[in-house]
Amino acid sequence: MGGDLHRYPGGKGANQAVAAARLGRSVAMIGRLGNDEGGAILRAALESDAVDTSHLLTTDGAPNGVALISVDSGGDNAIVVSPGANARLSPADIMAASAVLATATVTLLQLEVPLETVEAAANTAAGTVILNPAPAPPEPLPDSLLRNIDVLVPNQTEFATLTGHHGPIDATVAAELAGLLPSPAVVITLGAQGALVVVNGVATRVKAPAVEPVDTTAAGDSFCGALADALVGGASIVEAAEWAVRVGAATTQRQGAQPSLPTRDEVESLLRP
Repeated sequence: MGGDLHRYPGGKGANQAVAAARLGRSVAMIGRLGNDEGGAILRAALESDAVDTSHLLTTDGAPNGVALISVDSGGDNAIVVSPGANARLSPADIMAASAVLATATVTLLQLEVPLETVEAAANTAAGTVILNPAPAPPEPLPDSLLRNIDVLVPNQTEFATLTGHHGPIDATVAAELAGLLPSPAVVITLGAQGALVVVNGVATRVKAPAVEPVDTTAAGDSFCGALADALVGGASIVEAAEWAVRVGAATTQRQGAQPSLPTRDEVESLLRP
């Protein structure tokens, strides 16, 4: 038996877009919504946070994507995703939005859309390209994609899929395994333990603030949005990760996906003891 069911706007791409927008960045989203109530709710939610939805297409004959999330008493979650319209986002849709990708300082990608579409976006983007390989891919990603990724941001499960390593991860292991991947920078998120940043064979541990989580939903997405925010502002990858772990920790202090994403001013207030 579970508790009460709550319905929130979400989706990895949408959460990451809103996370960056609430931190003050100009954000556009490329994606697909269902031609149903869920699609209308998500479009309205994005527009309420000033996300440009000009390239967010409505898809006839397909339901909107849905994530079913269970949250335990410790705030940890497990998620089942039904992609719906997300699975219809195509390389042709990317080409139609090529102008926005050509002018974006940072392009943030994830895997709730088809892999060929992600590859098309990585090939088209002119700025820094970040890939959050989530949900965890069923097998290692092709080098043809990873070579076009400037910053790869897996969690421990996703990093294990990418590298085949399923044991503990410390700085030495992270540096060795990240060196096998073509992406020049790898940021491994470790939940409450922070993150490991690997650049040029050197791993740097970034500690997260100590918090008592209410709900960890969207914490990884807010981390990615904050990482993009900091890189747009000219931060180094380590500095960007230091900011991202704070934003991710602040996100765990409220329930839900998009409702939990903090503004820049809220980050510090949510982390006060």
